[in-house]
Amino acid sequence: MFKKLLAAVVVCVAAIVPAAAQKAEVTLSYGAYTQMDAMDMKDGWHHVNTAWGALNAGVNFRVAPKVWIGPSYTFSSTTTKGGPESSHIAYHAVMFNGRYHYYTNSIVSLYAKVGLGVEFSYMQPRHDDAYTKTYCAFQIVPVGAQVDLSRSWAMYAEAGFGAQGLFQFGFKYKF
Repeated sequence: MFKKLLAAVVVCVAAIVPAAAQKAEVTLSYGAYTQMDAMDMKDGWHHVNTAWGALNAGVNFRVAPKVWIGPSYTFSSTTTKGGPESSHIAYHAVMFNGRYHYYTNSIVSLYAKVGLGVEFSYMQPRHDDAYTKTYCAFQIVPVGAQVDLSRSWAMYAEAGFGAQGLFQFGFKYKF
């Protein structure tokens, strides 16, 4: 359902915002070592493996020359240590993000970002009914860097902490 919702938002943004204005962007990234691994967002389950990281997607809108805001979706998953009792956890985080560009030159733009939202841990025990626990999701990025590859495409990297990962690397498509 989250994938369909995100796709609908992207299509709506693409239809509403003219391409030449470049006042909106779609982001896709991978983040390593998430908040879900660092904090107990697994309902006290023991022997949980470290997740493989997180896939992140978002839509941002420029509301001022240096300020961007918008929603994001993050997915990650993990398992408990093997054996006949091996179980699965799927993490889904939905956040609202704000980004401020504090330095820009012809090559790179440096920025800070914060995000706040909710994280759903979908618990799938091996021999019991699945259930969902909710937690507060956040992302704090003091240093992010963006390099424009063309008028429409950019790549970026971020160092911070939260649901989207300790380190992130991704691409942006600007409208």
